[in-house]
Amino acid sequence: MGKLYIVATPIGNLGDISFRALEILKSVDTIACEDTRHSAKLLNHFEIRKPLISCRSQNEAHVAVKISELLNEGKDIAYVSDAGTPGLSDPGNRLVQIVRSNGFEVIPIPGVSAFAAIISVAGNSGKSVTFDGFLSPKPGKRRKRVKELLNRGESFLLYESPFRIIKLVKDIVDLEPERILLIGREMTKIYEEYIEGTALEILETLELKQKVKGEFSLLVYERKKS
Repeated sequence: MGKLYIVATPIGNLGDISFRALEILKSVDTIACEDTRHSAKLLNHFEIRKPLISCRSQNEAHVAVKISELLNEGKDIAYVSDAGTPGLSDPGNRLVQIVRSNGFEVIPIPGVSAFAAIISVAGNSGKSVTFDGFLSPKPGKRRKRVKELLNRGESFLLYESPFRIIKLVKDIVDLEPERILLIGREMTKIYEEYIEGTALEILETLELKQKVKGEFSLLVYERKKS
């Protein structure tokens, strides 16, 4: 029987891919991708030519059945999301669940994740960090969840798009303007930027920018002990 490899890929800088990830991608029979067009750029850069299968959140369960059939034929399959580690705010969880339930081995090929990257430069995240990924785009649901997370008094990490980052920070300001935030923007890329300060300071900084660009990771620290 074949094996399914869950392969972490760079979140921006192609130099962050691991030697093991490249070895696996070169050795498997087929590569399943969240977006074949996106992954093709990475694979072409490293001159990897393999059959590709689209496996995104909308068709993940259906494709998992097809992948299980290929594994039963003895084919080895790698799965990659658009960036980072599959299953962390990216598709992959349902695929792993179905494949494993069908009796096939699932092997992680660890590597880059925005979650681990921003924690590593925070220096003040505490022992417990809640990862909540992307919150609901609906204002009411988003604000309710932010309030729940703030009330815990622990650190938590969110992802957000450039289109909603100011709205998210405003929600935090309305509830706890002095809460400490660390924002990572365009992490590992040419214009990567890290901004630390109170929620109010971060909001003022973002609002001064003519246009907010890039994907954001937002770490909200624990309340400081008095």
